Amino acid sequence: MAENDTNPLDVAELHKTNPPVLVDEDDAIDLVAVFQKLRQSQRTIWKVSLGCLAAATIIAFLLPHRFTSEVAFIPPSLNGNASLASALSGQLSALGAGDLLGAGKTSGDLYAGILKSRSIAGELVQRFDLKQVYRVKKESQAEKMLGANTEVTVDAKSTIITVDVTDKSPQRAHDLANAYMDALRETDGRLALSQASQRRLFFEQQLAKEKDDLEDAEVELKKTEEQSGLIAPTGQTESEIKSIADLQAEIEVRQVQLAALRDGATEDNPDVVRLRSEIGDLQGQLASMQKGSGGGSSMSIPTSKVPEVELEYVRKEREVKYHEALFDMLSRQYEAARLDEARDAPVLQVLDEASYPDTKSSPKRMYIMLGGLAFGFIAGCFWVLVREHVQALRTSIASTRAV
Repeated sequence: MAENDTNPLDVAELHKTNPPVLVDEDDAIDLVAVFQKLRQSQRTIWKVSLGCLAAATIIAFLLPHRFTSEVAFIPPSLNGNASLASALSGQLSALGAGDLLGAGKTSGDLYAGILKSRSIAGELVQRFDLKQVYRVKKESQAEKMLGANTEVTVDAKSTIITVDVTDKSPQRAHDLANAYMDALRETDGRLALSQASQRRLFFEQQLAKEKDDLEDAEVELKKTEEQSGLIAPTGQTESEIKSIADLQAEIEVRQVQLAALRDGATEDNPDVVRLRSEIGDLQGQLASMQKGSGGGSSMSIPTSKVPEVELEYVRKEREVKYHEALFDMLSRQYEAARLDEARDAPVLQVLDEASYPDTKSSPKRMYIMLGGLAFGFIAGCFWVLVREHVQALRTSIASTRAV
């Protein structure tokens, strides 16, 4: 036997261990055959294409016209205030837009988040009765539809914000775009977006509370006058009451200033240490004046020496004078904070006023018609291939049964 002769047993064994890979020629796609089938059925394809084109044309002309109004503005700069973003993020959470913000956002992103907030959307829905316009029953549905018809974009380089509002009515689109700016200005003024605004808001709350306390103290004094029949004391007692009330008010004002300062400073801050020291000294003086010894004048009268009925009146009047002095001091602090806020207030600079849309923005009829034609062509080709495959499958089944 020659060396090149192969043992049949070895070949059979090799085929068992490594069976040959069989290629089913029926599974291979013959592109030429597919093209021929499509060419043969081109009349069917064109009929389907023209039918879809006709349907798309009808739909394109039945769709109502929509108009888009655009307004662009330059948002205020953060001015390097690192705490502004975090403070604003917390306030936007209450507006329903907290999830729109994240770390490292610019002022443009912050104001875009305000524009997309639920607070502004709800205000516009009520102002323009959008539930009736959009024919929905719930306000939340109208807010979603308004959001779908509104596009807020922020230019990455210039941070210019563009607001596009689309509506069936050109006048309403124009009015909604302007209303977005009005609502943004109102919300901007309502939120404490700077340290000066936060300080103004803090003193405003304290002033409102002190006003109520002063009214309550005046009512209590009047009741005491009616019950005791006493009139306002004069001379040394009156001077003593005024001095104690002024000192108490001074202590309270410094405590309010300390509370406002602690929001953005540590306990080691020099201003915090100074205020704590001043409050301690004033409290020591107050204690001495109330006891009639030490820090008070040599002519001061201890409140324990005043008759009981008059003492009650003295206390009530001292409470009124204390609240009057505190109210006056807080008013000055509030006015100073308000002036600081006005000086540092962010200004929204409108770059492009809301345009009146005199040309429809949609529907794009040509695009719809071309899309219908393309869809019809693809659908026709698919239909032809599926039909040929089904016919071939039926022929194969019929021939198999015949055999």
